[in-house]
Parts: sequence; C-alpha cells; structure tokens
Amino acid sequence: MISKTLRLRSTFIFFAALVLPATATNAQPPQRLISKLDARLSSSVRAGHTDTRRVIIRTTSNGIPRLTDALKANRHFVRRLHSTINALTAHVPVAELEGLSRLPFVESISEDAIVRAEQTSSGGSTLRGTLGLPVQSPGGYGVGVAIIDSGLEEGPEFADRIDGFYDFTLGGKLTVPSDGYGHGTHVAGLIAGNGVLSDQRYRGVAPKARLTVLKVLDENGQGYTSDVINAIEFVTKHKSRLGIDIINLSLGHPILEPAATDPLVQAVEAAVRAGIVVVAAAGNVGVSPSTGQPGYAGVLSPGNARSAITVGSARTFDTNLRSDDRVADYSSRGPTWYDAWAKPDLVAPGHGLVAAAAKSSTLYVNQPALRVDDAYLRLNGTSMATAVVSGTVALILQANHALTPNAVKAILQFTALPVRDDQGARYDVLTQGTGSVNAAGAIEVAAHIDSSKAVSSWWLTSTLDPWTVIDGQATSWAESIVWHDAASVGPVVAVNEPAWSENIVWGSDDNIVWGSSDNIVWGSSDNIVWGSNIVWGSDDNIVWGSNIVWGNTLLGSVYGSSITWGMAVDDPSQTVWGTLNGGAGSTGLVLTSP
Repeated sequence: MISKTLRLRSTFIFFAALVLPATATNAQPPQRLISKLDARLSSSVRAGHTDTRRVIIRTTSNGIPRLTDALKANRHFVRRLHSTINALTAHVPVAELEGLSRLPFVESISEDAIVRAEQTSSGGSTLRGTLGLPVQSPGGYGVGVAIIDSGLEEGPEFADRIDGFYDFTLGGKLTVPSDGYGHGTHVAGLIAGNGVLSDQRYRGVAPKARLTVLKVLDENGQGYTSDVINAIEFVTKHKSRLGIDIINLSLGHPILEPAATDPLVQAVEAAVRAGIVVVAAAGNVGVSPSTGQPGYAGVLSPGNARSAITVGSARTFDTNLRSDDRVADYSSRGPTWYDAWAKPDLVAPGHGLVAAAAKSSTLYVNQPALRVDDAYLRLNGTSMATAVVSGTVALILQANHALTPNAVKAILQFTALPVRDDQGARYDVLTQGTGSVNAAGAIEVAAHIDSSKAVSSWWLTSTLDPWTVIDGQATSWAESIVWHDAASVGPVVAVNEPAWSENIVWGSDDNIVWGSSDNIVWGSSDNIVWGSNIVWGSDDNIVWGSNIVWGNTLLGSVYGSSITWGMAVDDPSQTVWGTLNGGAGSTGLVLTSP
C-alpha cells in the first residue's frame, strides 16, 4: 500500500422530524428472538398479547402463493405484495405468529413498523459555501432523484422539474402534488430548490435535478414501512421510465432485527443492485435526553443497509470554514444494532438549514418560529444532511453518469473532510464515518474517472491533489473508505476495482483485492472511548448508561456478532470489543471503564 507521504503528491495520482422519544432504563441483555420474528413481535408473543398486528412476511422464492393461501384460509387480510423481496403485508393475530413462522416457506416476519421523518428545529443557515460549490457549479442537470417522504407542495422553487407525484398512502396513486407535513418539501428544496424566492440565497445543492416524489408519510410525519417498501419497489421497477438515479430516504424506524431479515433493508439493497444510489438518514437519536451525553448504536433502519449511503448530521455554525464544524450531538452513531456494521458512512451539514416551505403543512402552520422570509423553513436533522448528500450525488452523476452506486459511495468517503471535536481530536469512525461531505472534491474525482477502463486497471485520467480549498482554507481529504468492518486507505478509488464496477452488496468480501494491509476499524491502534453509551433496547427504547460488550463468543449463534451489556467476562473493570464477523486480521479492543 502506498504510504500517506507519497500519496499526497503523487498517485491519487451524504431526517428532519421530531427526535424519536427515548426511555432511559437499566440496561438488560437482549432477549433471544423467537425464530423468524423480529424483536417487537417476539416480545409481544412472549407477553401473550392477543391483538392483531400489521406485519411483513418474507418467504422463499416460491413461497408467496402458498403463504397467500394459508392466510386466506384463516381469513387474514392480505394488504399488498412486495415482489422484489418475496414478501407481503398482512394482518395477523399475535397468537398465530409463532405458528405461522414455523411454515417452511416463511423466512421472516417483521412488524410493519411506523417510519418517521428525522428532523428537529431552529439553528443558523449555510450550505453551498461550506460544500465548496461556486455560484456557477453544476446543477445536477439530467439526473433524476426520487424523494420518498411526506410529499411536495408545488411552487416556483421547483418550476417544471417535478416528473411525477405518487401517493403511496393511497396505494401509489398518480395524483396532484401535496405535502401535509412539510418535511418532504423542505428535503426537496435542499436537494433541488432553485432559490428563486430568496434571490438564490437558499438555493439547493442540485437546482437543475429532476424530481419524482413518492408520498409515504402523513400530516404528522409518520407512515408504514410497507408503504416505503412499495415506493422503493415502484422506483426500482420503473427506474428507466422515470429516469431515476437516486433515492432519498430521510426517514426510518428503530432496528428490530438483523439486516438480512429486515424487509426495508432488503428493498434498499435490491434498489442498489438495480443501479440506484440510495441515500438514507442515520437518525436523530445520538444523545441521551436525560443526561445530554452522546452515545452509540442508535442508527435507524434502513440506515443499516450496507449498500446505502448512511448520513449523519454536522453543525457548521453558519460559516463556510470547515475547521469550526462539529458533529451534531443528536446525530445517530454506529455500530448498527444486531450486525455490528460501521455506520454512518459520512456526515453532512444538517443543522439550521433553510429550504422551501409547504405553506399549508403542519410544520409551517403550527410552528411559526421555523419560518424564514415567509417562503422557507429552517430545520435541523439527519434528514436535512441526507438531502444535502443526495444533491451532491446528483452533481457527481452529472460529472460522470457511468459510475455505479458503490463507486459513488467510495468517492464520497474518500474525499470527505474529517471533522474534529472541541479538543481537536478526530471524531471516531462510528460518529462521522470518514468525515463530512466534500461536494467540490467528489465532483473533481468523478470528473477525472474514465469508466470505460477495464476492471482492475487505473481509471484516473490525471493526478489529483487530495485536498480542497474552502473559504481560503485547504483541508485534506480522508483518503479512506470503510468497507463493512475494515478501513481501507491509499489510492483505493484510483483503480476500477471490481467493487466499483459492479453493484455487489457493499461490504461483501467478493471481488475485493485490497489485500492484507486493510486496517480493521476497531483495531488496537484506534482509541475509541465508549464511556457510558447507548444501545437499542429490546422494547425499542434507547438504553443509556451501560458499557458495551461485543463479540461472537458471548451470544454465539443467537446474534452472530452481537451486542450485550455489562462487564467483560474475565475482568469486571473492563469492557471488551470483540472480533467483528470473523473479519480477517481483526483484533479485539479492550477499553478501561470510566
């Protein structure tokens, strides 16, 4: 691997809604999931609940007809089919769920969880300047973005660039645009608003991009997971007809099961395999409401999809300079619950951002303090940061439309600008990914890639300096990517790796040729101090105040690489961070408890 000193001069040669409520309790180990049921359904079965639940049932490839027959024979209502993930949504009594899970063609049963937008309120405003974008920067022309959210209210900010509006709260009906909550309009404004009502002061990142809007959230910013899945499937199926390159998901729900059985995650992975870049919010549950202390493992679904670009929120303090930026306390940190994957992938400006308002919406009408100049709203959250990254992706694809989703993600991580805390230390990778989005640098890399080059060959067309000048200050790129549980450094995007040329699942070991020099994120050289941090509780509350014990040996086959709580087995004064998924070269990290 080329050393950092040589690399510098030679071969280089991305939510706004209310924060989810959290309950501080004494930490308890997670209960074993009842076979094929997610955490919430498992808990309900154990408690002997008798109500009927709206659930998503995944089957084997030929299992849908038999499952449909079984449900109808028992007079259970089947709401809809999700063909790309071999699943359907149905209403089933809790008392029958365990028996249903024993059918050989049933693979998993998940609650049709409520998804929420991820935004808060107040703050300052700066955006394009801190991204390093000049006034005449590319606008995302020719790029299509699907916004799956609360809708969109038409207005001059979007002119004639709305290609379609589909209401999935009404089954996907093509209808007149509307936004009862106001979140979707704000997200759309950050991505592609033209700023016409503010003399371009509040212009979005990609003001020439085209939008397809799919409504899945109601006037309170809530909706069903199954509606989101239907919207993702619709975009995936009609990608070419709709001209969709990017899906923006500024929403989520608590992680209730491993990613392999999470139906929302599987829908996202299918979209990425189809060639769509999916950008998802990490969530706004990164800080304890009782102590105010930040914590870990609060990433939401579908931010736990490996192939998604999962985005946390950074505060810019209304300046263009990057040296004063900080990761927002509320921004959810990794690792992902159940699977132990490193997330978020990066952070982006998400605090105090101003964008278009839906004037008839709940947010605009009920919260006048959020209004700016009558036509805009100011919001905070990972929803906003996600929209900023989606807009950046549009600019990247305008520069090079041949890039795969994996290549786009790698470019974003490689060119990200690491963020430092008040003491001048870099935030750890579970807090910021590789750093904060660098739109100018990412566009530069994309524009200098020749996608026609053969796999495993050099595809950069010129030597690039790995730093970006913003507001007169040169800031070095991260020059690294996080692949599953490994950090790879060096000119990893200078060659057309198989990982960049194909739409394989991000983090898969297939076709990766970086060799033994990859550094495990949680290796002994990393100084990640956990303190008293958070994890998701079995009842979908956030548990604060206990340390994390992580490893394959504690719960074994129950969770694989899993989280439990308490002290290390051999030494009660320490917390142990164990091997992740058997990754080659991984090492345990022992941290002294405070």
